[in-house]
Amino acid sequence: MSRLPHTSLAYALLQAARIDAAVFAGQSLADGMLARVDSQARPAVQDLVYGSLRQYGRGDFFLAALLDKPLADTEVHALLLVALYRLETRPDAAHTVVDQAVVAAGEVARGRFRGLVNAVLRNFLRRQTELTAAAQRDPVAAGQHPAWWLEQLQKAYPNEWQGIVEAGNSPPPMALRVNCRRTGRDDYLQRLQQEGIGGRAWGRDGIVLDKPLPVDRLPGFDEGWVSVQDPGAQLAAELLDPSSGVRVLDACAAPGGKTAHLLERQELELLALDLKPSRCRRIEENLGRLGLAAEIKAADCAKLERWWNGRHFDAILADVPCSASGVVRRNPDAKWLRRPEDIASFAATQRRILDALWQVLRPGGTLLYATCSVFPTENREQIEQFLQRQADASRRHEEQLLPNAEHDGFFYCLLDKRA
Repeated sequence: MSRLPHTSLAYALLQAARIDAAVFAGQSLADGMLARVDSQARPAVQDLVYGSLRQYGRGDFFLAALLDKPLADTEVHALLLVALYRLETRPDAAHTVVDQAVVAAGEVARGRFRGLVNAVLRNFLRRQTELTAAAQRDPVAAGQHPAWWLEQLQKAYPNEWQGIVEAGNSPPPMALRVNCRRTGRDDYLQRLQQEGIGGRAWGRDGIVLDKPLPVDRLPGFDEGWVSVQDPGAQLAAELLDPSSGVRVLDACAAPGGKTAHLLERQELELLALDLKPSRCRRIEENLGRLGLAAEIKAADCAKLERWWNGRHFDAILADVPCSASGVVRRNPDAKWLRRPEDIASFAATQRRILDALWQVLRPGGTLLYATCSVFPTENREQIEQFLQRQADASRRHEEQLLPNAEHDGFFYCLLDKRA
C-alpha cells in the first residue's frame, strides 16, 4: 500500500510504474491491473501507463544512455520510464515531475534509489536535445516498436509501414456503434450535438467522436443506445450479414461487441462461444445492457465434442486469437510482450480453429475469418493455405484494413462453402 496522497502526481507515477513493471514481468493490461488503482487517480495513471508503454523503445534508449549499468530493480526502472514520458509530454512542469518522481522513489526499495532517480532525470533534462536527436537515428527508439516487428512490417508493407508504425504510436480514436433497435444513428448524432459532443458518421451504424470521453457522458449508454466499438470492428457484422432467422455461430465471442452487432441488425438463432467462463459473463453483461439475448457457452470452439450438438450453422464468425498487431495503440503492452515465435503459434491456433469450424458450417453457408492483425502470416497466408486444404471453400471477399486516424487494423475474409 502507498502512503502517498491519491491525488498527487507521485502516486500516479508510482502506480503506473508498478503496472509497467508487472507488464515487463509478463502480465497483460487485460488482467485488470488499472481497475485496482484509486478511481480518482485512474485517468492519470492510465495515461502514464499507456503513454510510457507506447514509447517504451524510446524511453529504454534514453535509460541505456543515462545509466552506467542496467537497474536490477524493475520498479525503479519502470518509474524512470514513466517519469521520462511525463517529462517529454509535459516539459512546462519539468521541476514538478522530477520532484514527484523522487517522492515516488521513496516508496520503492526503502527509498534507496531517490538520489539515483533525481540524478538520472536531471541529467536527461540537461542532455535532452542531444538524446532526442540520437533517438531519431535508432530504429527501435524512433519506431517505438521491437526490431523484429518493424522488420515484418517493412517486408509486408514496403510503402505503408511507416504509417502503420505512426498509427500504433498514437492514441486511438473513440468510436460508437448505435444500437438500431433503440435509436437511429442520425437521431443519436443530433443528441450528441445537443450535449456539446462532436462526432461524424462512419459506415452504417458508426460514429467517430471528435475526442474520447468517459462512457458515463454518453447519452443513453446505460440504456443500451450505443456501444464503444472501433469502426473497423463494425465491419464484421456488415460483411457476414446473415439473414433474419438463420443459425449463427460467433466462435470466439468475448467481450461480445460483434455478437451484439449481429443481433442488433437481425433476429438470429445465435450461439456465442468463448474459452473462459469469466469472459462469457462479459458477453452476458454486454448483451443485457443492450436488451439482447443469445445462447452463450464456455468452450474451446476447436474441440467440437465439447459443445457441438450436430446441427450445422448457416453463418459463422471466426474472430480468431491473434497477435493484435493491428490494435497495439489500444494494447501497447502487446508489442513488448510478443516474441517472433508467437506469430507462428497464433497461426497454428488459427489453422486448428478454421479447420474445426468448417466442419460445422452447412454446405452453402458462409464463414467470416477475422483478425485484428496486420501480419500476413495470420491473414492472407493463412487463407491461402486453408483454400488449398479445403476443396469446397471459395473466397468471396478479402480485405486488409491498416490502422489509421479513423480505425484500427483488421483483416477479413468471407469464405463460402460450396453445396
